[in-house]
Amino acid sequence: MGGGADHRATRRQGRGRLADTGIRSARAKTDRLDARALAKLLASGSLDSVWVPDEDTQAMRRRLQRRSQLVRVKTKAKNEIHGALMRRLIPKPGFSDLFGAKGRRWLAELELPAPERETVDGCMRQLDFCEAEIAQIERVIAAEALDSPEIGRLMTVPGVNVITAATFMAAIGDIRRFADRKRLVGYLGLDPRVRQSGASAAARARISKRGSASARYALVEASWSVVRAPGPTRAFYERIRARRGHQAAIVAASRKLACLFWCLLTRSEDHAYAQPSLTKKKLRRLELAAGAPRGAVKPGTWAANKAMREAERELARQAEVAYKRTVADWQRGQAKKGASVTPGRASNRPSGGKAARQTTSPWRLRFASSVARARFRL
Repeated sequence: MGGGADHRATRRQGRGRLADTGIRSARAKTDRLDARALAKLLASGSLDSVWVPDEDTQAMRRRLQRRSQLVRVKTKAKNEIHGALMRRLIPKPGFSDLFGAKGRRWLAELELPAPERETVDGCMRQLDFCEAEIAQIERVIAAEALDSPEIGRLMTVPGVNVITAATFMAAIGDIRRFADRKRLVGYLGLDPRVRQSGASAAARARISKRGSASARYALVEASWSVVRAPGPTRAFYERIRARRGHQAAIVAASRKLACLFWCLLTRSEDHAYAQPSLTKKKLRRLELAAGAPRGAVKPGTWAANKAMREAERELARQAEVAYKRTVADWQRGQAKKGASVTPGRASNRPSGGKAARQTTSPWRLRFASSVARARFRL
């Protein structure tokens, strides 16, 4: 999963590197001359090394890619069934899941014309096939996830399941390749592009979208679940949403989630605001998906103690409140320092209290004064 994007990015970087060294634009271009030029670049340390994933990582990528394809086919089959019902103006049934046990019986007993009945029956057979294949793939993924301490550590974050953790680990491979969080964010394509020229202020555009698209998609989808749980990430999401809207806020939350993953993996620590009962439930479901027997269940696995579950959520709420207070104190401290020196936006001298804003930019004032001096000379 994500291998095609990595190869395309590598080819683009390789073409740019060769263009910089002059190999592509050389008038005399032979294998011997190219090998000599590459040897000189390698000896001088000008060539960047390319990480090649091992067999286990490549196998995990292929499994996740196969699962993603099956999920898309499954969604398409469901949409075709909904379309057949809409064409016959059949309202939705009273139950929520149309493809559950009750929904399947209702669809089987429904009177439809022959073409629509063929469509519904064919899509149901396609659904059964996709669900069986997805269950088989998830069984293998769950078995490998139980043996991976990295995936288990990422699952301690509330809202992160095994598919998100496995997709992230399959995309990056070894976390030691990234010296800091910024390199990881740039590798995943979650870093904003910057446009700046001359004395104008730098304008931040949309994210670069480099690297694995599947990893970005998994992080964004997981962020929707993470921001619903109490904790500092939800406070961060709400703060960005108040200024930029929910779409930019969820992308920022996914970037924050990637940084959190980097910290957990490099420090070999679990999430500080993890909920133990929720983590036990995730691991138990992972064991069942891997084929473990459903007989013996450890006490407290399914969070039967509601008081303990609520106490864990209360601790997460306290962390969320502490984060909000920390950010508010930091913002008040920044406001007291005055406005930054930005041409056309603020004065060149810092103010003692509230930031002083001016309506006319400095370059316009300088232009007006120069025009006045020219008129005086005339």
